[in-house]
Amino acid sequence: MEIIQQLVNGISLGSIYALIALGYTMVYGIVKLINFAHGDVFMVGSFVGFYSITFLHLSFFPALILSMVACALFGVLIERIAYKPLRNATRIAALITAIGVSLFIENGMIFFRGAQLEAYPNDILPTNKIDVLGVTVESKSLLILCVSVALMIILQFVVHKTKIGKAMRAVSHDAEAAKLMGINVDNTISATFAIGSSLAGAAGVIFGTYYYKIEPLMGVIPGLKAFVAAVLGGIGIIPGAMVGGLLLGVIESLVSAAGGSLWRDGVAFIVLILILIFMPQGIFGKNKREKV
Repeated sequence: MEIIQQLVNGISLGSIYALIALGYTMVYGIVKLINFAHGDVFMVGSFVGFYSITFLHLSFFPALILSMVACALFGVLIERIAYKPLRNATRIAALITAIGVSLFIENGMIFFRGAQLEAYPNDILPTNKIDVLGVTVESKSLLILCVSVALMIILQFVVHKTKIGKAMRAVSHDAEAAKLMGINVDNTISATFAIGSSLAGAAGVIFGTYYYKIEPLMGVIPGLKAFVAAVLGGIGIIPGAMVGGLLLGVIESLVSAAGGSLWRDGVAFIVLILILIFMPQGIFGKNKREKV
């Protein structure tokens, strides 16, 4: 029963990683850029949710939506200011810019509000526990998992059934050909950043309601772990990001349950090293690859 309990905890944690990883994988699938500022968009989303709840007195779902909208706009702003001028630059230039944007966001947040911790109200989600076949599950864990899965399903619908989703897949496959077919590549890339950033914002609010404490540097480790999850599933593959995030969350929980809680951060990077050595294409593999 303890293993089942840890699996439930791991899936709840992994769903947060999966939401962040989707932003990494979508942007990489479109412009072949690893957006290392994505973890800091997650941090901004967490703070937007916190202030929405504490100052605007919104409940969980309105705060979640407001955070997603704010982060979508923030993601588009980052893309237009920092990445669009480097569209035809070398990969290393774009990568260094991404790291610079990350540091700018982190230190900007510290400059404007200080480095102190904030704590989400502990009554924003129901705290009662549900006993299922001897396994005790917190109701908020189930709610968080349901919200995360719903967002992933909506994303799949947007990518495969809507006009912007078709444009994203076309640009991912061949940007030049897509442009010749009348697709506005710049707007499509901005839409990709908006969608990915909105999911990171949702993950930030979910993280805050699950772990309570947030601070300006909180996006670094979850952002890196979400990148590991994206690589684990296959960078550039949407289902791969989902599976990779869930797997990484389960692995961390099982390591913690085995008494290795001090190793839970390190195990993610051990997984990354092993994947890069033995299966660099990720779980879904190049032959099964479905770009955005």
